[in-house]
Amino acid sequence: MLPPARPPSHSGRARVSGWVWPVFASVALVVGLLGGVAGSIAYDELRDDASDTPGTVSGGLADVETVSLPPLSADEEGSVAAVAEKLLPSTVQISAQYDGEDGGATGSGFVLDRQGHIVTNNHVVESAAEDDGPIEIVDQDGNRYDATVVGRSPVYDLAILYAEDATGLEPAALGRSQGLRVGEGVVAIGSPLGLSSTVTAGIVSSLNRPVTTGESADDSSYINAVQTDAAINPGNSGGPLVNLRGQVVGVNSAIATTGGGTFSGEAGNIGVGFAIPVEQVIITADQILKTGKSSYPVIGAKVQTGVRDGTGAEIDEVLDDSPAEDAGLEKGDVVIAVEGERITDGIALIVSIRTHQPGETIEFTYRRGDAERTTEITLDAETG
Repeated sequence: MLPPARPPSHSGRARVSGWVWPVFASVALVVGLLGGVAGSIAYDELRDDASDTPGTVSGGLADVETVSLPPLSADEEGSVAAVAEKLLPSTVQISAQYDGEDGGATGSGFVLDRQGHIVTNNHVVESAAEDDGPIEIVDQDGNRYDATVVGRSPVYDLAILYAEDATGLEPAALGRSQGLRVGEGVVAIGSPLGLSSTVTAGIVSSLNRPVTTGESADDSSYINAVQTDAAINPGNSGGPLVNLRGQVVGVNSAIATTGGGTFSGEAGNIGVGFAIPVEQVIITADQILKTGKSSYPVIGAKVQTGVRDGTGAEIDEVLDDSPAEDAGLEKGDVVIAVEGERITDGIALIVSIRTHQPGETIEFTYRRGDAERTTEITLDAETG
């Protein structure tokens, strides 16, 4: 057996989650940092005149040129080689400052539009954004461009970058994860371990998988994930998961591992990867382009996340003047369904709520003592 490849000196760092789906009870959830690229037009044509944030656009996605039609013809569909040929020019590598070290974090990304915007994971650029450190994108041909952060969503682990001088890059076509079926073929593209323009193929292993990443509640992101067995490793984070029609269906964000490091101490792929559904990417990108910020829905209650016995999500605290209080929820209530979909634990409840949007009214089913009740809650909003 060949020895494992050694990553370059600035290989992606990984973080370990505080929770993993029960079937992976002994598995650590790891997110890797990896690559991006962008195309652009002049900054003055992009920015909202009322905003000081480079790359913002007053109309959001409606004011930029995205692509949705499949790039492959009916005869080409199903070919991994054809998918790779179409998507590699739209996938980029990202190098960002980490803990004061230039290029200390590497990740992946893909071209969102013809105006220079790039989609990636928040954790790829988080340290650089907080320290106002340099971020660089590298396209398939090795061209390098400086990039800035338009906005980030730690809650959904997404970030939008803007590279003013990157031009001529083809946007990736945006598809739908909701149309996926378990067993359907998918392709992951990115720069695992710093190896740019890497393509791996697999299938959709599961849909709507509640996953959280991060070592604490403060840095956790909650994902209603597309699970895949396509090989994803540290450095793939932020890159596209693509269907066999050549459309992006998710953003690769996390992997599960057995905890043993195979790449210079970094845990590697075991065939369990997770991607953020493209529908959430579109919503978050639209918000960030408009204002530089994104919002997420809340009910104004705290829930237990350490108990995962499949019986529901127990409410720990209901905040004053919150939607949860208005709906009659109380401490000790156990939420067992949202919109008729079963809730097994606190993580599943958080993920379920975050698949909706602020302002929506959704039905909660809960147990109080021996009685089962229902109530409607109109979701509030927070920024993050």
